[in-house]
Amino acid sequence: MFRGVYCPSITLFTEDGRIDHASTSAHLDRIVSAGVQGVLVLGSIGEFFTLTPQEKTEITRTAVQAVGGHAQVLVGTADTDLRQVKALNQMAAQEGADAVVVVSPYYFGPSHAQARRFFGAVAEDSPLPVMLYNFPARTGSDLSPELVRDLAATHPGIVGIKDTVDCLSHTRKVISAVHPVRPEFSVLSGFDEYYVGNRVAGGQGVLSGLTNVVPEVFVAMDRAWESGDHATALEQATRISRLMALYDVGDLFIGAVKQAAQLRGTPGSATMRASDIRLEPEHVARIEELLATL
Repeated sequence: MFRGVYCPSITLFTEDGRIDHASTSAHLDRIVSAGVQGVLVLGSIGEFFTLTPQEKTEITRTAVQAVGGHAQVLVGTADTDLRQVKALNQMAAQEGADAVVVVSPYYFGPSHAQARRFFGAVAEDSPLPVMLYNFPARTGSDLSPELVRDLAATHPGIVGIKDTVDCLSHTRKVISAVHPVRPEFSVLSGFDEYYVGNRVAGGQGVLSGLTNVVPEVFVAMDRAWESGDHATALEQATRISRLMALYDVGDLFIGAVKQAAQLRGTPGSATMRASDIRLEPEHVARIEELLATL
């Protein structure tokens, strides 16, 4: 169901912190026009943790309208309360999304037994296909290959995973564990530079932040890989690898990605709600330097 390149979209805000729906819509149009297979709104890079339920509904509606059926729309429905996750899943379905992306309950990470119960309850209630979201650096718990295999084997509504673990062997082990029981299960890497390794291991691609900045590079890489032109795919992967340093600029990578996207043509402000962090002039200069390497 999910294969290729997916963009976890940034959310654009005005300077005073209100959602800039017009700029968010224009950004999504830019990303989809580049040829990605789908977009995710309300993910980590979309600053879901700063948004009210009403704002989440509004952003979902904006995304569905902006994409207009030209790509898949995935909606992040993260929450520490299972009831809220279920409510957000229902909202995503009502607004016309294609799937939901559900992260492990964070702050107090669940045990594997509790994670099975949590995701099982989500899958049984969700009107949309469910993609797992593994981000142990933020949630405090890991979805192990064995756990993913068990969930995939037990719940047909769970159709894939975004594995945001900075260790390619983890994703490879997820692929090896789950595909014998669910060959169609999608395993996407959450780290941009793991596209090639993911595909070599039998995975389906990436759902990663730099697609906000250079979606055309990712699409060129994906199309080259699919056509068997591995030399071109590696050339594009090298460009992405050089740009990975963007994640280390400033106090929070979201701001750097927003600034880079703006420099590449996304309208609006690079303002973040998250922790009210701002980029310094030297950060902007470093981002410009990195973009120049493209």
